[in-house]
Amino acid sequence: MTKSAVSAKNVEMQFGPFKAVKDASFELEEGRFLTILGPSGSGKTTLLRMIAGFLTPTKGEIFINGQAVGAVAPNKRSIGMVFQKLALFPHMTAAENVAFPLKMRRFDARTIPDRVSQYLRLVRLDGLENRRINELSGGQQQRVAIARALVFEPDLLLLDEPLAALDRKLREEMQLEFRRIQKELGVTTINVTHDQREALVVSDQIIVMDEGEIQQDASPSVMYRIPQNPFVANFIGVTNAFEGKLTKVSKADATAIFGDSSLVGVLRNGPVEPQEGQKARGAVRAEQIRISATKSELNGLDAQFGGTVADVIFEGERILYEVKVPELGEVPIRIFHHDQNDFATHELGESVHIGWKSRDLHIFVAQ
Repeated sequence: MTKSAVSAKNVEMQFGPFKAVKDASFELEEGRFLTILGPSGSGKTTLLRMIAGFLTPTKGEIFINGQAVGAVAPNKRSIGMVFQKLALFPHMTAAENVAFPLKMRRFDARTIPDRVSQYLRLVRLDGLENRRINELSGGQQQRVAIARALVFEPDLLLLDEPLAALDRKLREEMQLEFRRIQKELGVTTINVTHDQREALVVSDQIIVMDEGEIQQDASPSVMYRIPQNPFVANFIGVTNAFEGKLTKVSKADATAIFGDSSLVGVLRNGPVEPQEGQKARGAVRAEQIRISATKSELNGLDAQFGGTVADVIFEGERILYEVKVPELGEVPIRIFHHDQNDFATHELGESVHIGWKSRDLHIFVAQ
């Protein structure tokens, strides 16, 4: 049986009249990588700071390795942390920065050099141990911070948006590095970010938060493919959203009027019991919609419409089309082009046809 490394039970954090975190509960198994994802002000950093011990919950309890830690000081929790502002010592070398937590914890001085070398190798900085921090690149400084957080072998690693200040290419490289290091060591890790791609790439488990509440707690694939509510559907990935009304409900499927069209989709009603006539929200992801110059190429798709190309956005590895579809309302439908061998297919103002399968349309009861 897998051991629980971290759990929260009905945790709340209140600042005056404002509740930053509301009734949050989750469980993280030992050795797994959890990302807490959400927009600014969603409560994700507050939840992380409670786990670290920097804040004491107003209500509820946090457990680490099965033990309640409400009265345990941060420096007694066996936690390594990497912050957005790395807080490295500029007057020290890379090796001296990594050695610092070992000296503070009174490790045997004879063992420190070998341990520091081991963790610099782990983060692929061997050979750079004698460089000062200002002589290292941003990515190399990140690696020093990771090695420093891990060198004393903590039970838990906490990451507070450590990649937010990096450029996109370096950030994506470091995401893969975080994943490699975490898998190699097997250290239980909690990461906080607003970057959806980062959450999907590095995590075994994702919690999405909004307005202080946990909206969904699931694996990356379930989070992406089976969103629990409209917020999750719209926050992760590029999603087209529709407002309408339920006209028919069955056990798993629903039919709703969106714009001038009656569409069938998969019912994601969550805790709300759906009824005909209720307001509904629909969501279909940009990559699940097909676009073609001719209707015949969309044979087999359940929903099909004619439209006009309103914008063409080149993104390097793909093209994003915005297509005006009168039957679905005024907001253009966003579509990712799938054919890697035939990019510049559709021009501005061109008449096109779009379509998708019913299984790719999520229908939610509006709350």
